Amino acid sequence: MNKPLLTVEQLSAGYGDIQVLWDVDVSVNSGEIVCLVGSNGAGKSTLLKTISGLIQPSSGRVVFDDKDLTHATAKEIVQAGIAHVPEGRRLFGPLTVLDNLLLGAYLRTDQNEIRRDVERMYEIFPILAKRRKQQAGTMSGGEQQMCAIARGLMARPRLLMIDELSLGLAPQVVEMLSDIITGIAKDGLAVLLVEQDVMTAFDLASKAVVIDTGKVSITGPTADLKYDTSIREAYMGLPSS
Repeated sequence: MNKPLLTVEQLSAGYGDIQVLWDVDVSVNSGEIVCLVGSNGAGKSTLLKTISGLIQPSSGRVVFDDKDLTHATAKEIVQAGIAHVPEGRRLFGPLTVLDNLLLGAYLRTDQNEIRRDVERMYEIFPILAKRRKQQAGTMSGGEQQMCAIARGLMARPRLLMIDELSLGLAPQVVEMLSDIITGIAKDGLAVLLVEQDVMTAFDLASKAVVIDTGKVSITGPTADLKYDTSIREAYMGLPSS
């Protein structure tokens, strides 16, 4: 069996004296979509920030493509092949859509390939081609999310982490983004997804990791977990049977 592309082992982290994560284990294979689910404040976003080097762990390991990135800088982690689409999109609002896309490739020097990737983003997200000269902050929430995902892809990552894909978006936009993410995963991109809407997450991902108060409580195939009594009651608002 092939090794996972990303392996998080016994990871603990937090903010100063406040510990948020306790001994978290997560793995993601190439071409696999894994979702992190749990209540608000459970530690999902903190986990993504720790993997991407924005927070330093107090213990445990982050291994990516056989490289130990536990104490790597955010820049080194992007260079290794991990891109992070943060909650709230965090676009540079006054800059154009094109400028935001180019910022996603700021560590790259292959200018011809960067131009090709910009055109590829316009093919994947046609609305961005129409908005290329528009200030990113003036677009709709769905268009901004497309721009944020495209900006992440401009780094040419092997693992794309998305924090709250569907937050504040219309169902048809979420469906379109889900189709796009499924398509790029089929091309080999690994995706680690934080999603508050568990039904959306389970439809999109093949594996789920449930985080409860900073600890992993359940890990398994979404096809099985969607029938789990505790998950149906706690996160889906559905009866247990």
